[in-house]
Amino acid sequence: MSATLAHRAARASVATAIILIAIKLAAAIATGSVAMLASLTDSSIDLVASMATLFAVRFATQPADHNHRFGHGKAEALVALLQVALIAASAVAIGARALAQWRGGGPVSDAGIGIGASIAAMVATAALIAYQRHVIARTGSVAIRADYVHYQSDLAVNAAVIAALLLDQVLGLRGADALFGVGIAGWLMWGAWAASRAAVDQLMDTEWPEEKRRRFVAVASRHPELRGLHDLRTRTSGATDFAQFHIWMDPQMTVAAAHDVVAELERCLAAEFPGTEILIHIDPEGQVDEPGNPLVEADEIAKLKGTV
Repeated sequence: MSATLAHRAARASVATAIILIAIKLAAAIATGSVAMLASLTDSSIDLVASMATLFAVRFATQPADHNHRFGHGKAEALVALLQVALIAASAVAIGARALAQWRGGGPVSDAGIGIGASIAAMVATAALIAYQRHVIARTGSVAIRADYVHYQSDLAVNAAVIAALLLDQVLGLRGADALFGVGIAGWLMWGAWAASRAAVDQLMDTEWPEEKRRRFVAVASRHPELRGLHDLRTRTSGATDFAQFHIWMDPQMTVAAAHDVVAELERCLAAEFPGTEILIHIDPEGQVDEPGNPLVEADEIAKLKGTV
């Protein structure tokens, strides 16, 4: 279901980008506004990024194979970084064009066409980001999240275009259009930085947020046979979470009994953290693998209860 939702969101973003480009191209030709041109460039970049996202969510949901035993989820993060590069490049180009117009001067024309186009673009964009927000909440897709950043910023971009056209032509404040073009370029650069963080976290196998890790340990600690839990390692790849850890158990327990405990523990964790791949290693109680290494040997259950 989550893969289907991500696919639908990616297709919706491609369709929306095509509509926005058509609207803004006509308005940019009619007005000669650099702010409208900046908005058109932004939407063109959005189309390329959305097409890359569509590819990424399809590729990322392919099952694990011989060469990719952890699946293909990081394709989403790679595409998200491509989106960031495209956003940054477009921001530089927009900023340069705005500065050139600032030096050249000259008013824009037909502000009403530009304002109407921007309002229509805002309506279409608002509908898309509402759907993307729903999909992100359901799937956690980092590629859709990066696409969401694009279109969320597009609302501000279109609002800036409206303000620029009003100030430049209606109120006669020459240079306002170019000034807003520079502002839009800065906004896009900030969006690129924000979109890059989640992708880099996935590629670097950053640990889950501390609150999520604590909830995970709390669920595991409910099993009465666990004498301790250590060496917890977590990461996320695409829409899939991974967790691996060691548990201390009674050294006199049979292999069959220990297997039953682990199977029950996996069921409990899967119920609270659906879509998570879990790997559990059993140690006899008191076993120390790396003496003096708190990352490996610290008992997470004891830490949770505040007894260490």
